[in-house]
Amino acid sequence: MALAVAVIVTACSVSYKFNGASIDYTKIKTIQIADFPIRSAYVWGPMGPQFNNELKDQFTGHTRLALVRRNGDLKLEGEIIRYEQRNKSVSSEGYSAQTELSMTVNVRFTNNVNHNDDFEQQFTASQSYDSSLSLNSVQDELVTKMIKDICDQIFNACVANW
Repeated sequence: MALAVAVIVTACSVSYKFNGASIDYTKIKTIQIADFPIRSAYVWGPMGPQFNNELKDQFTGHTRLALVRRNGDLKLEGEIIRYEQRNKSVSSEGYSAQTELSMTVNVRFTNNVNHNDDFEQQFTASQSYDSSLSLNSVQDELVTKMIKDICDQIFNACVANW
């Protein structure tokens, strides 16, 4: 009986991880992630490379997928389409008290093993900061948080099939 259970458990081809990834590694072995260009009107220079590196790190660090330049079993491509700030709240004196910084990324996901999983979707994250601070003083920290949030959203949408 114990031998039968051991055989069944080890024969399972789907890998479940605590990070939510559900990938059949017998069918899906590679991922192709294109660099996402910035297509927004407002641009912060380090944002593009930082996003591209974080997205690749997310998949290579939390899955056993090999990152390839072409013909990946999974394929991610898209662009950063919005990066903007807006007044979020107004103080009793009528001045802006909080400013919200937001970032939106358009993603096209292709599963070359099962095209039923293909999608195109936009992912957005935002962070608020006190309007008395300059954007330059908080931008690095806020963009890092937004990029992490968006990459988590993309990862879950692509490989967390619960």
